[in-house]
Amino acid sequence: MTATLRALSRSRFFTRQSLLRLFWVALAIYLLWITLRAVDLTAVWARLQQLQPQQLLLLLAVNVVVLATFSARWWLLLYAQGYVVPYFTLMAYRLATFAVSYFTPGPHFGGEPLQVYLVSARQGVPVSVSVAAVVLDKVLEMLANFAFLALGVVFVLRRQMLPDWGQEALLATSLFLLLLPASLLGALALGRHPVSGLLRGLDVAGQRLAKARGRSLRSLVQTSVYTTIRQSEEQSTLLCRAHPFILLLALAASAASWVAIIGEFWLMTHVLGLDLGFPEAITALLAARVAILLPLPAALGALEASQALAMRTLGLPAADGISLSILIRARDVLLGLVGLWIAAVTLWWRKK
Repeated sequence: MTATLRALSRSRFFTRQSLLRLFWVALAIYLLWITLRAVDLTAVWARLQQLQPQQLLLLLAVNVVVLATFSARWWLLLYAQGYVVPYFTLMAYRLATFAVSYFTPGPHFGGEPLQVYLVSARQGVPVSVSVAAVVLDKVLEMLANFAFLALGVVFVLRRQMLPDWGQEALLATSLFLLLLPASLLGALALGRHPVSGLLRGLDVAGQRLAKARGRSLRSLVQTSVYTTIRQSEEQSTLLCRAHPFILLLALAASAASWVAIIGEFWLMTHVLGLDLGFPEAITALLAARVAILLPLPAALGALEASQALAMRTLGLPAADGISLSILIRARDVLLGLVGLWIAAVTLWWRKK
């Protein structure tokens, strides 16, 4: 009887998950449909026809450079803990991680477990060390992303939408966007355990609720998952305290990544003949990054709508935004397919 109830509970959970995923996919398709409906597709095709083979090769080369900057922070965090992994290997693993995150619903999360697994299983890095590197890598990435969003929001609001908005309101908006990743990094540096502490609190609450209902519940803090998270937080604290210079280098790598991202985005607008100025390019890039954070698979529909809206805000045809989003989409799908191939080959070799 108990086994039957558990099976029913699990089936309902997976059904809810499936329905939620189906909802996001349907929403993405609908958003894409209504966006394309309002755009002159002939103008979009005319823009894309201007692309030359040498321009596409240049974009591909720049993409490789951008991808290389993404792996620098991760390499440094593993190096600080005493593990030197070949840089090109990490680039391949990072691409596989991107593919999983890109093709699954959510704000570019989901590939981190694969990131941990590949380094641990293929390179012999202890799981706690690998998790610590991935956690800090993600925290620093979030810090850089939210810093760009904060500065971008302030920049756009100041120049485009609310030129009379007070400095206090702009500062408050920036600090709010930076609060979460900065707080998490600060907690780890101070020796706190934010994630495992939260899990412990939830475990205590769950135990009390189960006891009140006359049931027994397995303690979460006794599981290997909790132990790994706790050890990784301790490893992160040790890394922050023992290697502050490496942490600064990792922050510099994040800044370099964003310089590369901005340069690549501007190059995309240039090869399409949009010739946006720096303020206009930042506005369009900010819209694209916000769209990526939405829980839609591959930001489908959201990216296209964001670029169409951004171009209209800048006084340009929405078709220009769709042309730009198609170029971005083609790049991401290409990188995602390569990443899936790398993941499949790597896991197949592991089985062999």
